Amino acid sequence: MRVIVTGGAGFIGSALARLLVARGHEVLVLDKLTYAGNLSSLASVAEAPNFGFVKADICDGAAVSAAIGAFAPDAITHLAAESHVDRSITGAGAFIETNILGTFRLLEAARRYWESLPPARRDGFRFLHVSTDEVYGSLGEEGLFSETTPYDPRSPYSASKAASDHLAQAWWHTYGLPVLVSNCSNNYGPYHLPEKLIPLVILNGLEGKPLPVYGDGANVRDWLYVDDHAAALALIVEKGAVGRTYNVGGRNERTNLTVVHTICDLLDELAPANRARRDLITFVKDRPGHDRRYAIDATRLETELGWRAQHDFQSGIRATVKWYLDNEAWWRPLRAAGHGGMRLGLIDGKAP
Repeated sequence: MRVIVTGGAGFIGSALARLLVARGHEVLVLDKLTYAGNLSSLASVAEAPNFGFVKADICDGAAVSAAIGAFAPDAITHLAAESHVDRSITGAGAFIETNILGTFRLLEAARRYWESLPPARRDGFRFLHVSTDEVYGSLGEEGLFSETTPYDPRSPYSASKAASDHLAQAWWHTYGLPVLVSNCSNNYGPYHLPEKLIPLVILNGLEGKPLPVYGDGANVRDWLYVDDHAAALALIVEKGAVGRTYNVGGRNERTNLTVVHTICDLLDELAPANRARRDLITFVKDRPGHDRRYAIDATRLETELGWRAQHDFQSGIRATVKWYLDNEAWWRPLRAAGHGGMRLGLIDGKAP
């Protein structure tokens, strides 16, 4: 296939791009290269004959249309998004513009292109809109998010993603654009921006810096190894039913504190220091609107398409810690640029 990956220089997008290139697909990454986009995450495929890159903003309809027209894709996988809850709390405007307006511009460009295709190619074209489980809100102690769970977003980030999900589904129902939607749980793994929880704890732990934990650390997330997610996305594009939503989850629920403890113990094993990393844990005031628990039911994806996660949390987190230990050349410039160096998600400079 010929596949466009928007946001393909980001964490999940680059994982998908690397996978598609390795499988022999023709891939064009379209990325604005904001703070979250990093071309070094694509270094392993940058010289591949079946890989290309265009720097463009999805809010720029003309640039998007030009890229789509020139590449003539069989599929568009849409991962370009502002995606950090903490950043959305203090800078919601960028999330509204990119996640809502940008998705609209992309859908319209895709629709015009799709309508221009000959019948055989029209029938085979797919548009995969990649989203998050955060659109569903917060769970209690029991239960799982399914594809029919009502939307109940609680942050500017999740609200903007919910809106973009609805746009994608509307373009399927109204215009017939062959859209699929996926909603994933928390991703982790290589090439993850150092301001996110898992890489932040790994790198702070290596450097002997405090390990901040929001609130009491009891917030629960379902952790999904990024390469497993990329494999799911490729499968959904290839075999998913048009108009269908697929939840992607790792079935690996952990509290944030348990995640931090696990990383501390792995660092003590793999990179011993003069003090136990657990001693660096520092509880800080919680962020506003912090959802208590997320958990995905991936039964539809597993039963209809045959997907299975290949990593449980223990194997995935060990592989992740080892990757950061072995790839300082990737993360050191990001740390030097300030990623992970300051508290985000504050209102008027302070937590509530």
